[in-house]
Amino acid sequence: MLTKRIIPCLDIKDNRTVKGINFVGLRDAGDPVDLAYRYAQQGADELVFLDIAATSEKRKTFAELVLRIAEQIDIPFTVGGGITSIEDVSSLLINGADKVSINSAAVKNPNLIDDLVGRFGSQCIVIAIDAKKIEGNWKVHLVGGKVPTDIDLFDWVNQVCDRGAGEILFTSMDHDGTKSGFANKALAKISGQVNIPVIASGGAGSVKHFVDAFTIGKADAALAASIFHYDEIPIPILKEALLEKGISVRPNNA
Repeated sequence: MLTKRIIPCLDIKDNRTVKGINFVGLRDAGDPVDLAYRYAQQGADELVFLDIAATSEKRKTFAELVLRIAEQIDIPFTVGGGITSIEDVSSLLINGADKVSINSAAVKNPNLIDDLVGRFGSQCIVIAIDAKKIEGNWKVHLVGGKVPTDIDLFDWVNQVCDRGAGEILFTSMDHDGTKSGFANKALAKISGQVNIPVIASGGAGSVKHFVDAFTIGKADAALAASIFHYDEIPIPILKEALLEKGISVRPNNA
């Protein structure tokens, strides 16, 4: 059985880690370099760094900060925010990222997925999808959740998979920061449609939420922010609890 992955997420704004609820009301959560080191030491399986203001501010992700984080950790590291070209991806990989996360640029230009996969390989390309329910239907949102589209979540999932993406990072905007649990019905539907790993994001607040994401939602990995940033559920304790529940995760001392 493949082990499930636990992934802390660092949302970065002005070189600081921030966290909000439903993508708004951001508050400071600490220095990203310090947090990255702490999570790697605690047994996180991977790390995701999202420069959440890069697209809206029409600038590139901070490669220098990526380099500083990469120097402190020895686990896979995904970087997203403001990525629009092969050159952007190349710069981030050179500075220490293992994978890149593309969101708005991929929706605006789906051929970008093909180009990046062709150049760097599927294993490097994560498609992040922010979505929320609009009149009962899941719709994709862009620019850090600020811009709604008419694109159906599940149609878009199929397309990015067909274009060769290596992973899908699905964030439910309705659940983000609420600590009410992941969007497991949508997760299960996505996981049933594709043959690539699906990362659950948005809503983690308890051990049970992770168990449900892996069992009900069929997710391959679960991402969380505030419960780790504010030490509400330390990663070693979470992993021990998941193992007790029969969820296969990499041991803390692996």
